[in-house]
Amino acid sequence: MRWADGFIAVDWGTTNRRAYRLDGAGKCIGEFEGDQGVLSVPAGGFPTAVAEIRERLGDKPLLLAGMVGSNRGWVEAPYIPCPASLDDLAKAVVRPSEREAIVPGIKDDADGHADVMRGEEVQLLGALAAEFIDADALICHPGTHNKWVIVRRSRIDGFRTVMTGELFSLLKEHSILSDLLGGKVEVGEAFCAGVRLGLANQDLPAELFTVRAQVLLGKAKNEDAASFASGLLIGTDVRIGLSYPTSAEVTVMGRPELTRLYAAAIREANRTANEIDGERCFLAGVVKIAEAIN
Repeated sequence: MRWADGFIAVDWGTTNRRAYRLDGAGKCIGEFEGDQGVLSVPAGGFPTAVAEIRERLGDKPLLLAGMVGSNRGWVEAPYIPCPASLDDLAKAVVRPSEREAIVPGIKDDADGHADVMRGEEVQLLGALAAEFIDADALICHPGTHNKWVIVRRSRIDGFRTVMTGELFSLLKEHSILSDLLGGKVEVGEAFCAGVRLGLANQDLPAELFTVRAQVLLGKAKNEDAASFASGLLIGTDVRIGLSYPTSAEVTVMGRPELTRLYAAAIREANRTANEIDGERCFLAGVVKIAEAIN
């Protein structure tokens, strides 16, 4: 098996997976995305799911990252501690067989803290290896569970997870606000007003109810409720992230539809924000890991 001859990289999360076929030069020559996350794979079904990836993209070695290496995935790849570099990840890959390698996650459990990540570490360290970000930086990685990450000397030095995306989803589906949150979230005055409120105080549970009260009392438009609520949650998230004692420019990494929201919120906090596409960083990371384990 030769990784240098090309391989398939898979970002396999809880609810979806993205797979990319890379040639020997690290160029993406095929890809697909689907909703078969690890939670949708039945017990004992990972060999079949892996075979399907090869059927679609070719009979190549697989480098897998994300929740596929968790205790709910295919084969567990134990967390490695902070501070962690790309070489540390490569040394700790777990091999289900000769033709697959699973990238471990990272844990931050120093000084009584407890946090973990799987998948984001490949993007973060890929961005460092490709020099998309500086060796010392503050990274915001929005998603279902947003990560705020401190990078020092080209290593992930520490991080904190904020469950903003999941909270918004739960409010949208299972709360008294659900009938108000179906609209599209846009960066505008309603969103920014929510951000400013989230930045300014710590009364999130109380302020969330005002989303409904303002509409009922005619003080806000129904169609602005989703943007205001999202801004309120993201503003609170940004207040937490910017509590890190650093004045570094914030890099927001991930999918553009999320990075634009967080970048706008960070600017409301009078900090500069640079956006980077997470897919580009993931591909840079897997290429470097494959080179290291070749």
